[in-house]
Amino acid sequence: MTDRPIAVVTGASSGIGAATARALAGAGFHVVLGARRVDRLEEIAKEIDGTALRLDVTDKESAAAFVEAVPECRLLVNNAGGAKGLEPVAEADEDDWRWMFEANVIGTLRLTQGLLPKLRASGDGHIITVTSIAALAPYDNGAGYTGAKHAQAMLHRTLRGELLGQPIRLTEICPGMVETEFSLVRFEGDQEKADDVYRGLTPLTAEDVADVIAFAATRPSHVNLDQITLMPRAQASASRAYREG
Repeated sequence: MTDRPIAVVTGASSGIGAATARALAGAGFHVVLGARRVDRLEEIAKEIDGTALRLDVTDKESAAAFVEAVPECRLLVNNAGGAKGLEPVAEADEDDWRWMFEANVIGTLRLTQGLLPKLRASGDGHIITVTSIAALAPYDNGAGYTGAKHAQAMLHRTLRGELLGQPIRLTEICPGMVETEFSLVRFEGDQEKADDVYRGLTPLTAEDVADVIAFAATRPSHVNLDQITLMPRAQASASRAYREG
């Protein structure tokens, strides 16, 4: 496919995934971009001289076909996932919860399991998983998402010990508020609700997070950045932020 080391980025058709694909290409990787929206993937892949492959992490066969199509892998960025709904536990929607666990947890499991042999064979593998500050603490009305992100984080953090002594590094990225399509998906396309999430403050951008991912990926092989938390200056936690006006 290429002489450059191969990086796989899931959820790469927009937001943090797309920005990460660009950042890693700039850092010297050949990026394999995976997502459901192939038309958008192909545009980004053409821009960065990467490879676009359809991927639905919630579909076992799609994930298996994707893994099979990747010839080798030095870096895996588990970025696919998302949130649906913002209801208290008493009003939780089981279907939303099921999707969040499939997308964030089972999807990460599928790609990690599938690519582990290739990461190991590279002799210098690296798994970067984008969780969230929602993986660090609960917040009201967010039990479905915080539950999924805690589970995803436990999968990733457990691997740190299970792979100890093997040539694979593990880095968890925990972003706070990042203005992407995240809130638009969470609120089923309600732009007003999505905009209100970032009202009165300057959120992180996808590029901010991508810069951190690329930094972690380009440290010397013996350096493992275990966990990186980044938030806007105006945010102190998942439930506390300062808003102008």
